[in-house]
Order: sequence, then C-alpha cells, then structure tokens
Amino acid sequence: QVQLVESGGGLVQAGDSTRLSCTASGHTTSRITMAWFRQSPGQLRAFVGGINWSGTNTYYERAVEGRFTISRDNTKNTMYLQMNSLKPEDTAVYYCAADRGGYYGSDRAAYDFWGQGTQVTVSS
Repeated sequence: QVQLVESGGGLVQAGDSTRLSCTASGHTTSRITMAWFRQSPGQLRAFVGGINWSGTNTYYERAVEGRFTISRDNTKNTMYLQMNSLKPEDTAVYYCAADRGGYYGSDRAAYDFWGQGTQVTVSS
C-alpha cells in the first residue's frame, strides 16, 4: 500500500502562484508514477498532469500547460505542482494519484492510490 498526503493550497488571488505537495509513504520502494487531478463542484475529477518515475517526463492537460509545472523529489518521496498565473476557473479540490504500473496519463481508473485532496480557491 502507498499512502498519499497533499498539502498546500488555500485561498489565493487571481494571477498569483502557489505550490502543492504530495508526499508518499508506505511501500514506496516501488517505482510509482504520479499525477495530479482536480475536481470542481458538480464536475468530474479531471486530469491536470502526470510525471514519470524519474521526473524526466511530464504530461499536462491543455488548459494548464505553460502555467503549471509538475516535478518530484524521490529522495523525499514528494511530488509538487507549481501553479502560476492562477485563474478563478482553477478553483477545485486537487488530488494526487499514484500508479505502480508506470502510467501517468489521464485515465482516472488506471491509478492505484489516491490522496484525500486539498482545496485551492482562486478569487477574482
């Protein structure tokens, strides 16, 4: 089992930046790939971006490409989501997810483990 805990977020102004963290614990010797998803009220949980085990490859949803950056520090078992130029439509609960099979794409069902989520609210 792998446990994921998100941190960061909160209330920010439009145009501001903030960074989320997702720390993995448990059976983290596996080479897990990781991703961020987000969910707004009344919406499905949507893919934000993913990162491979080594951190050398990332993949983003088009609406965040160029504004958001995913990175990871495997010495800390932590993945990050740097969010710049935030917009009110970025308001959501942000979830991290992990997969043991090497997947870091947009299919929610492919992920083995999920965090509890952290709220990001962007005011205009």
